[in-house]
Amino acid sequence: MLKNPVWAALAGPQACFAEAAGDAARYSPEIAPFAALRDPADPAGWRDLATITDHAVLTGPSITPPAGWETTEVLAGVQMIGQSMTGVDDPDAVELTEADVPEMLELVARAQPGPFRKRTIDLGRYLGIRDTGGRLVAMAGERFRLPGWTEVSAVCTDPEFRGKGLGARLTLAVAAGILARGELPFLHTVHDNENAIRLYGRLGFEHSGDVVFASFRRTATA
Repeated sequence: MLKNPVWAALAGPQACFAEAAGDAARYSPEIAPFAALRDPADPAGWRDLATITDHAVLTGPSITPPAGWETTEVLAGVQMIGQSMTGVDDPDAVELTEADVPEMLELVARAQPGPFRKRTIDLGRYLGIRDTGGRLVAMAGERFRLPGWTEVSAVCTDPEFRGKGLGARLTLAVAAGILARGELPFLHTVHDNENAIRLYGRLGFEHSGDVVFASFRRTATA
């Protein structure tokens, strides 16, 4: 499942968020840009994908599209799992709701953690930390949810507040909620973000494999 987490999520616990056709599925664009194939090596899945979108972002160990699709961007990443870690609740963390989405989007624009859209919050629990004036300055939450696993995502801190450990605290707090449900946390980060990889390692996450985040565009009838 962890080698094809988006498919495991959209064909499983998050099927309610899926736009699906045969062996292909994607999240609603307002939720996330990701799509998935049951088997990325099977051209039939790509034909199914073509019935629901002309553009797709897929993730996995390696993805080569068939004729009729072209790769437009590839971002190397790593997947890390918290199979033996311990989460820690944070008394300063507040649960974020739909009313907080405009402020969450503003924080994402400043901190650039990766894809986060106006309905991403529908995917799971998000926590934030506010400064003394009440401004949201850090957040983290849950994105892909598959059987037995939930991804920690959108970990970000306002540039003015970095170096205070807020991201680490929120990562552990989100992981605590996942573990309390009897699930295990995992996460992704880009391959060259050595600081993040070291931080997540100190928190108890272990490297489980290399992945790519690849964007594809349909160029002809697929």
